[in-house]
Formats: sequence, structure tokens, C-alpha cells
Amino acid sequence: MTFQTNRLYYEDNLEVLRNYEHFPSETVDLIYLDPPFNSARDYNVLFRDESGLDSDAQMEAFGDTWHWTQQSETLYAELLHGNSRQIADVLNAIRVLVGTNQLMAYLVMMTARLVALHRVLKPTGSLYLHCDPTASHYLKLILDAIFGSEHFRNEIIWERTNAKGQVTRNLAKNHDVIFYYVKSESFTWNIVYTPHDPNYVEKFYKYADPDGRRYQLDNLANPNKKRPNLTYEFLGVMRVWRWTKDRMQEAYNQGLIVQVKPGTVPRFKRYLDEQEGNSLSNVWTDIPPVQPNAKERTGYPTQKPLALLERIIQMSSNPGDMILDPFSGCGTAVTAAHKLGRRWVGIDITHLAITVMKHQLEQQLGLKAGVDYHVVGEPVDAGGARALALQDRHQFEWWAISLVGARPSGGDGSAVAPGARAKGKKGADKGIDEFIPFIEKNGKPARVLVSVKSGDNPSVVAVRDLRGVMEREQAAMGVLIILTEPTKPMSVEAVSAGFYHSEIWDEDYPLIQIATISDLLEGKLPKLPKSLTGALMAMQRIDRLNPEDKMDKLL
Repeated sequence: MTFQTNRLYYEDNLEVLRNYEHFPSETVDLIYLDPPFNSARDYNVLFRDESGLDSDAQMEAFGDTWHWTQQSETLYAELLHGNSRQIADVLNAIRVLVGTNQLMAYLVMMTARLVALHRVLKPTGSLYLHCDPTASHYLKLILDAIFGSEHFRNEIIWERTNAKGQVTRNLAKNHDVIFYYVKSESFTWNIVYTPHDPNYVEKFYKYADPDGRRYQLDNLANPNKKRPNLTYEFLGVMRVWRWTKDRMQEAYNQGLIVQVKPGTVPRFKRYLDEQEGNSLSNVWTDIPPVQPNAKERTGYPTQKPLALLERIIQMSSNPGDMILDPFSGCGTAVTAAHKLGRRWVGIDITHLAITVMKHQLEQQLGLKAGVDYHVVGEPVDAGGARALALQDRHQFEWWAISLVGARPSGGDGSAVAPGARAKGKKGADKGIDEFIPFIEKNGKPARVLVSVKSGDNPSVVAVRDLRGVMEREQAAMGVLIILTEPTKPMSVEAVSAGFYHSEIWDEDYPLIQIATISDLLEGKLPKLPKSLTGALMAMQRIDRLNPEDKMDKLL
């Protein structure tokens, strides 16, 4: 069986992980998961048992994401009667402790998935579970039961932000927890070093060669004083040396041994650029969160920085290895994996996340869905699109805008429980599903407004509404995506809107364009100016021209 990699799955990850055709046993080298836990919302509530009884303890709730349902009860019973006595004992003890509530629903959901992830992990593989202190202590008990406590390697503390000054009744909450487990003692490991602190360099590497190469003077004396074969005089000093006399002389001839003045003990020049740096500890304070103006920023609320995932992937995998992220979100893990020459699989239950990931892979790496990787679970024809629209119109709209290279603005990107519907903020967008940015002459930003209608009987009103929203939002152009063929009045209304003239591209574009799902699936895309990224690349090419050619291109 050939294991298919470089794929995104739109599906409940438990269903994908339990499918032996998708995931044969022991095929994954590294698993990183950042499951939704919603504690960033900082809800402090009196936990209520979902049978209606009040709990005795006050804990941080998992908001409106997790609820104890029949599915939770079924999974719980399945795990209790499974092959692992340790898992059953841990889950039973936690349920007695916290009750039948949202936290327990979350932990049952996670346990089932961690069991499946353990199955697909290679004996040489590692798992990194990213969480926050809200539930980390419960999750560690579950991980110990599944992987064995002897396979726990580290609890990594990632400081997300600096402490805020407004905290008055408790310490600042500014870190996440990353649990690192291995499946066996034969795990992949690559040592990672961090740069020396500048203050340390100034203090200890205070000498420099004429070329600026910094060094410190290191001790050459042997700590073992009973080494007759290493006891000799060198540069007028009798000592028990670390090296043989021949090696000392060779190093001296190379200019690596310094005697500050006659009679002083010779010392060895240890160069800063030959040192590997500091060994990485389990407290990471050197990777900041994604900044508002960062190129990698997607707008996804729980996005993790690319540097964080690159560090994890470099530590616990090698080029060509397979990386799995079962809660892919905005796709940082798969993006980092591809950049570092690894194979990858990402899974998410919302088209919102899949759409953001597709955009991320194209913008960051130039990868196109269906060409450089495959998406499993998306509609492939108009019938599948219609079925998705009937099932969940928000999911349909998020998927549809991805067909024109747009990113969603109608959803909030919040964590979604597997098996549950994604939340969105449709209605607040006032008819806008997305803007596609592009750039005009002199770097002026412009945008195309995209609106999606999921019904089977759109009318000319949809075109008129789009025109009105374009005027209100000062959009340069508009695209209306529909399931069925437009009516004649719709086509006439769109054509009558006229054209938009792009100065930088010196071309006319229909002001309003109607695109059907069938057309988009066949590759018949709206005629639009190049995207913001494409325009900036073009501007960079222009900047490399001589002044005369540059002026011609800009005009």
C-alpha cells in the first residue's frame, strides 16, 4: 500500500486516522498537534455538570465549543472497554474528578485521537502536543497512559508574549505548554543550538583578530596532575598540559596559542564562530508570536509562528520524513514541513481552515492545489458543491471563495469541535464574503469584492446588491459566485455595469462578473488584475530594470 503524502483532508481527523487506507500503521515520523482548547477566551465560569447539577469546582471553561453529547458518551464507553487498562483507569478517574461536562468532552475527544495518532506513528517517531495550562495536566496523564510515562521527554514552555502590566489578582498568563513524547527509545533527534547572548559574547569573547574574528583565551592546563607523559616545559612554563608537546607546538605554529608576556601561562584561542552555541533548553523565550505586520500572518486567531514549527521539525525529523498535523488550522506546520524538505499531511474539519491553508501554501511557497498537492474531501463537481451547500452554507461559501484565490472574512476562525459545525459571522459582513487585494499605479491598493450565493435560484437582485455594496465599500470590481447558470436579467445587469480600467496593467476588466461553480471547477476564472502578491513581484522585476525601461513599464 502506497502512503499518499502532501495532502490536505477536509474531514473529522478521527475518521481519517482510523482509515487504514489513508493511514497504515507506523507511517508517520513526526506529529505536531495544536488542538482547539478555547481557553484563550479566558472564560472563568462555575462549571456546570451537563446533567444539570452544579460542580463543586471552578475551572476555566472551554466556551461554546465542547459539550457532552451522545457522541462523547459513545467514545467514552469505547475507550473504557478498549485494549488499554491504563487509558480506561485514567479517563474514569478524571471523570470522577471533573464531572460530566465540557472539559470531559474535550478530554474524551482528545484521548480517542491520541490513541489513533499513536498507531500511525513510527517506532522512531515523536509527538508534540501544543496546549495551554488550562488542561495540560489532564492531557499529560492521558499521554502517559497512551505512550508510557517512560517515553515522556520534555514539557516545553513557550513564552508567547511579555507579561502584561494590568494583572492585579494573579500572575500573567503568557505561555503555552508543548508536551514532547516519543514512541520508543530509538527516536530521531537532532541537537539544536541557540546563539550566544550578546552580553555573554562581550564578556567572554572580548579579544579579536585584526580581521574582527572574536575569541577567548582558554585554559591549557590538565586537571589531572598525575600525567607524566604530559608534563613538560613549554614557552618557559612547566605544567601538566592537556595536549602532547608535538600538538602544542603545532597549535603554536598555527597562531592558536597565545602567551600574553614572557613567563605567563600560554592559553588557547577559542574562536566564537567555531562554537555551536547554547544547547536549547525546555523554556523557549526567543520565538515571538506572529506580529500584525508579519508576512506569514493569515489572520487566523490561533496561528503559531513559522519559526516555532521549524524548530520542532528540525529537532525531530530529517529531510524526506513525513509530518502530520491533524488539527491544521491555518497550515503553519505543513508550510514549515514543505520548506524544510519534508513530506506532509494536514487535516481539518472546516473549509475555512482548508481555504486559509491553500492560500498560505500558494502565497508562501507558490504551491497550487491539484498540482503540487491534493485536497481530499472537497467537492469536485456541481453536484458535490450543491450537497455541501445544503449541508452547511457557510462551509460552501468558504470553499467557493477559495476557487478564485480569495481568503475568507466571514468566519471568525474559532476552534471547532470535530463533528460540529464551524461558527461564522455571516450577516455582519453585509454581503461581503471576501476581498481580493491587488495593486494599482504608484502602489495604490485596490480590491475586488467577492460575494457567494448558495441558493439554487439567484435573481437579478443579487447583482444589484453586489453593485450597491461595491459602491459602499469603494471596491474596484465585484465577482458574484453562484451555483446555477445566471438568468438573462442577471447577465444583462452585470454587463451593463461597464468596465474597470487598471492603470498599472493598462487593461479593461468587466466591473461585475458572474462565475458559476461549474465554470470555476473547469478552470474558467474571472478576469481580474494580478493579486497583490503578483503585482509586488512584478514591481520588483520592474525595479531591476534600467530607468528608461522602468518608466515604460510603469506607464
